Amino acid sequence: MVQAASAAASASLAGKTLFITGASRGIGKAIALRAARDGARVIVAAKTAEPDPRLPGTIHSAAAEIVAAGGEALPLQVDIRDEAQVQDAVARAAAHFGGIDILVNNASAISLTRAEATPLKRYDLMMDINVRGAFVCTQACLAHLRRAANPHVLLLAPPLDPDPRWFAQHAAYTVSKYAMSLLGRGLAAELRDDGIAVNTLWPRTLIETSALNVPGLDGTGDGRTPQIMADAAYRILTRPSRQFSGHACLDETVLREAGVDDFDPYLARPGTTPALDLFVST
Repeated sequence: MVQAASAAASASLAGKTLFITGASRGIGKAIALRAARDGARVIVAAKTAEPDPRLPGTIHSAAAEIVAAGGEALPLQVDIRDEAQVQDAVARAAAHFGGIDILVNNASAISLTRAEATPLKRYDLMMDINVRGAFVCTQACLAHLRRAANPHVLLLAPPLDPDPRWFAQHAAYTVSKYAMSLLGRGLAAELRDDGIAVNTLWPRTLIETSALNVPGLDGTGDGRTPQIMADAAYRILTRPSRQFSGHACLDETVLREAGVDDFDPYLARPGTTPALDLFVST
């Protein structure tokens, strides 16, 4: 049930309902588990319903972990490229939990390939998931977000940097993620008067998830665990929505501003130096 507005409500995710795309593994699941520690309700919206030997986790295994962490979970198999599936999932989620307070557009497709090596099918997949999917999910959740006490939309998209090096090796992927960033900026302006916060979040360093296994990233350096993104997202999503919107955030910066100065606990391998992520220069 969406809670009445209060100063305390924005300091915690207790009782909040989060619709998280791609939450069956990686960063999406880490954000879900961090919210669950407050007693939040999480819709695990992802495609994987049956175990896949190539990728860890399903909507059901993630839901079980969320419950074990202290939250409530509703696993829904959703292909965010399908508008009807998204609308049905949002309707079922809102009916089940009494509303939706937060949308996390985490699902993403990646292909770090040059133009001639990028099949149009893969190009379409990145545009359909990264850009169109985020738009479809936001559009479907808007009516519920407008009724929420402290509504947030968070897109996992990078800060906009026109440096040609981010386009030289993988223009299609870069365009898809920058379009997602621009979407976040546009929605923040459009929804400001509604009190719906829209921000983007990106890791300063590599995050060790299954995404690192794609050609172009494998072997590029050490990284941090998804927990750093989860903690940064938590800091954003618990802020008053009318006071913090339209920002392009980096996880480390968000946490430093919150007083965190020891990042060693986030290292995937103790004693290593994490490599910078894509789209981050310093």
